[in-house]
Amino acid sequence: MIDFWLAAGLLLLVALSFLLIPVLRSRRAQLEEDRTALNVALYQERVAELQTQQEEGVLDAAQMDAGRAEAARELLADTEGVAAPRVSRLGKPAPLLAAILVPVLGLGLYLHFGASDKVELTREFSQPPKSMEEMTQRLERAVAAQPESAEALYFLGRTYMTQDRPADAAKIFERTVNLAGRQPELLGQWAQAQYFADGKKWSDKIQALTDEALKADPKEVTSLGLLGIAAFEGQRYQQAIDYWNRLLEQLPPDDKSRIALQGGIARATEKLVASGGTVAPAAVARTGALLKVQVDLAADLKGKVQPGDSVFIFARATSGPPAPLAAKRLTVADLPATVELGDADAMMPQLKLSNFPEVQLVARISRAGQPTAGEWIGRSQPLASSTTAPQTLTIDSPDK
Repeated sequence: MIDFWLAAGLLLLVALSFLLIPVLRSRRAQLEEDRTALNVALYQERVAELQTQQEEGVLDAAQMDAGRAEAARELLADTEGVAAPRVSRLGKPAPLLAAILVPVLGLGLYLHFGASDKVELTREFSQPPKSMEEMTQRLERAVAAQPESAEALYFLGRTYMTQDRPADAAKIFERTVNLAGRQPELLGQWAQAQYFADGKKWSDKIQALTDEALKADPKEVTSLGLLGIAAFEGQRYQQAIDYWNRLLEQLPPDDKSRIALQGGIARATEKLVASGGTVAPAAVARTGALLKVQVDLAADLKGKVQPGDSVFIFARATSGPPAPLAAKRLTVADLPATVELGDADAMMPQLKLSNFPEVQLVARISRAGQPTAGEWIGRSQPLASSTTAPQTLTIDSPDK
């Protein structure tokens, strides 16, 4: 901010120079005029002295004329080069008054209409904050300087939520909605902040906000998560499972929150079963593809394999890329074993079980530990990736 005021001061000096230079020039002209008047007075005094000497008989007429001519030459020599005096209608006080009023008026107008606070905020945001409190203070000043900025309000609301200030966040999100419109994401954030601000008490207002958000966007994640939390707190475990499964579908495979969300679904399922209920099949299907497979070794092969031989169990698309969609690795010593293959076991994010309607289960024994080649193999018939019934897979054939 110091360099800004230095630059403003330099510009002010330049502006004042245009006002003060004419005043300084007028002073110089006045000095020249005063010197000219003095020379004229000296000339007149010299002429009077010559006349006195002529009257006393000291000088004759010729000497009088010569003395007068000499005095005139001296006067002309002293006044040579002096410009004619200029008359100013404004007078001397006007430029001096302007020199005082211009900076005062300019400073007053800048403080009233200027943006020094925004300049300072821009400088602050160019440097990383040292703490969350400092970041919050910067956002609060940004909102004060730009009250019509929906983006600044949104980030301030999110910051309040991370600081466990839901009541403040709810007010900020309400202002954001009024500025930016009733966008589904903003409505979900507002509803979530209001829910925690009200002490986790559900209300008609929160219900209306989540309903409006999901009507505009059925995949709005904040509203889905909030409705799941409210249903779980209200012991409506089936609804919690449904909302959280819908949310799980929106998250990418590498999202870290998937683990916590799956844990919540598992707890809701346990409480539902403990209370005597059963999980609806539709809710199970929405968790994504999940195949439960029991793998065993054919009796006539048990003497032909070693306990440390690797066993690769995977699912691949019947019509699609040959790469495995999901895989697990065991050893012969682990058999028989039951494993689950699902979207969480995807080898690549874009190749998930749920992305392919039909798959085949494969189990391979490889002494060299190579999943693509081995000695013995077992294959299943093609089945739907949405199959929920447990499958049995027996390793019983040479791998060719």
